[in-house]
Amino acid sequence: MDFRLTPEQQQFQDSVLKFAKANLASGALARAHAAGYPWDVAKLMAKQGLLGITIPEADGGQGGSLMDAVIAIESVASVCPRSADVIQAGNFGPIRVLAEYGSASQKKKFLARLLSGEAVISVGMTEPDAGSAVTDLKTSATADGDGYRINGSKIFTTHSAYADVILTYVRFGPGVGGIGSVLIPTSASGVRRGKPSTFMSGEEWAELHFDNVHVPAEMVLLKEGGFKKQIGGFNVERIGNASRSLALGRYAFERARAWALERKQFGKLLAEFQGLQWKFADMKMQLDAAQLLLYRAAANADRGFPSPDETAIAKAYCNRAGFDVANEALQVMGGLGYSQEELVEYCVRRCRGWMIAGGSIEILKNRIAEGVFGRSFSQRAKGD
Repeated sequence: MDFRLTPEQQQFQDSVLKFAKANLASGALARAHAAGYPWDVAKLMAKQGLLGITIPEADGGQGGSLMDAVIAIESVASVCPRSADVIQAGNFGPIRVLAEYGSASQKKKFLARLLSGEAVISVGMTEPDAGSAVTDLKTSATADGDGYRINGSKIFTTHSAYADVILTYVRFGPGVGGIGSVLIPTSASGVRRGKPSTFMSGEEWAELHFDNVHVPAEMVLLKEGGFKKQIGGFNVERIGNASRSLALGRYAFERARAWALERKQFGKLLAEFQGLQWKFADMKMQLDAAQLLLYRAAANADRGFPSPDETAIAKAYCNRAGFDVANEALQVMGGLGYSQEELVEYCVRRCRGWMIAGGSIEILKNRIAEGVFGRSFSQRAKGD
């Protein structure tokens, strides 16, 4: 078994890293603390072919693999952590679900602008009363003439403050089998954004309200019974989440390593203190183990949709490793690491959020345990 990148993957990694150093390095710190979406970066990446890496060429993408997209995230994040989000938005999650299950007319309407870096698609899942228990969602799709009327709301939706279209989970009927999804432009009549709120990471989100929004039948992405397909696409989102966690942890590790080789205390380099050597050894082991789990999930993906078990293990471990390593790197750098003069504190904040977003570590552990015991365990109270 060969754990090295293939020559083609190595060449791709080198080219992305060269692009990132030439175009993203100088503004990395400012970009991390800027509000809004880095549209300039998105358009640059589109020209470089870094959006739609895993989308078929027939749909305007690059026809690459999930591993290629993971490599792109790692390479970009090593230079500019914030810009890795653009790779995520242009390759993972809702854009992949649209490319996989969308009709020809849906792809024609939305994909070109998404792949050019001019627009972003968001996935509307979480509701005020349906977070980890996403199957409890209440946003309804009621048949009306040639389409459906959508009523409900979504919260904690990434890119919701500026997305052009929302891949919205809706309920066509009762139970899990009644869940599907529709594509709703944010410019549609009846779509209302609530007051913007800010996460600890600095990202903005806005509550989305759908007040009797009319969705034509041709904008239904997945009808009743489509929930499992949607979650299959969400596993790809989790791979992107895990990739960024690991990549930002590694960014902080490398910055702290460089600091330990130049900073002196008590007449010695920090790297010469055994206590810090053990910290770096622990960090290195965590990063390497996480990378192997991530690469396994990405490389074994069937048709681009990875195994739920392997995805859950990779995301849970990468989330934890990314945060722990970034947090230790901050400690090594002391006051400088804690300040906004460095991106290490930014990495800590971002990695902390990914332990919640895209499936919390606790929910992922539930999923892993189901694989261990070969059965599902209901988290609901008896009688629900």
